[in-house]
Amino acid sequence: MGLGLLLAVLAPGVGALLHQVEVAGVSVPIALGLLLMMYPVLAKVRYSESHLVLRDKKLLITSLVINWLLAPAFMFALAWIFLADLPEYRTGLIIVGLARCIAMVLIWNDLACGDREAAAVLVAINSVFQVFMFGVLGWFYLQVLPTWLGLETTSAEFSIWAITLSVLVFLGIPLAAGFLTRTIGERRRGRQWYEDTLLPRLGPWALYGLLFTIVMLFALQGDQVLARPLDVARIALPLLIYFLLTFAVSLGIGGLLNMGYERSTTLAFTAAGNNFELAIAVAIATFGATSGQALAGVVGPLIEVPVLVALVYVALWSRRFFRNPHHTAPPARTPERAHSSAQFDSHEEKP
Repeated sequence: MGLGLLLAVLAPGVGALLHQVEVAGVSVPIALGLLLMMYPVLAKVRYSESHLVLRDKKLLITSLVINWLLAPAFMFALAWIFLADLPEYRTGLIIVGLARCIAMVLIWNDLACGDREAAAVLVAINSVFQVFMFGVLGWFYLQVLPTWLGLETTSAEFSIWAITLSVLVFLGIPLAAGFLTRTIGERRRGRQWYEDTLLPRLGPWALYGLLFTIVMLFALQGDQVLARPLDVARIALPLLIYFLLTFAVSLGIGGLLNMGYERSTTLAFTAAGNNFELAIAVAIATFGATSGQALAGVVGPLIEVPVLVALVYVALWSRRFFRNPHHTAPPARTPERAHSSAQFDSHEEKP
């Protein structure tokens, strides 16, 4: 983040260069970083165990309720409480709340030793709902609900095609690549070689992709962040509250429903994370690149990245309170799975 902001100051032309070529409303270098970040994580998923997640109706229903009912409503309330006098930022914050995470959540979940198969399934479900519900919920929270409450309304049009393209590019491509890599790798060399030899080589690239994406993102939008620090602070406060409370409540719900550590953690990260790529793209396409709505979208990852990294450690610390960490999860991780990514070994529970 610091390096990206430094680039924005020392090389202001970088932002304009990054803006020139876009895919699904996102700068190509950032898009490549996201794909590089997601591919190794999705290559780790045991797709043959995904059916076990689909049978867990408790997890699926709870995730849908939190992601598509509670979380957007919570962000709507925070936006009006903290930004009632700043309609552009308020609208941008509501849009961020509607964009459910389909990318970085896989990294946070993996770092916290959550359930990879459950994360892949929940992200896929969120993607489908995003295509069909983003525009509907945008209309509801920007026009219908404010009218009912006697508040100011905002007119906005959302392109279903733009949302669909975002999902296809940022989830479809790495998901297909990860699935094919595991299927072909296991078929040719076996699971033990795949998880003991290949995955440790692929694993670090997820973090390289994450770091590259963050640098490029802040180089792209750093001028706006540095030009309006007080506005950034006002936007940051409700976002900070949103991430912390949504994560804590979701993790607590998972514990109360006896989902076990791995799936409770996955539930919490998929609920707390947001698809800032989509939120920024929608805000820019609808309101313009220099709009307050776009700035609110940019501030999203500025707060989300450090907060969710910190919440990884919170999740790992909370594991001691789960009496049966693997309850209702797929079969316990084998030694080779526990060491499938070298950089995560220090946090992995030993069977």
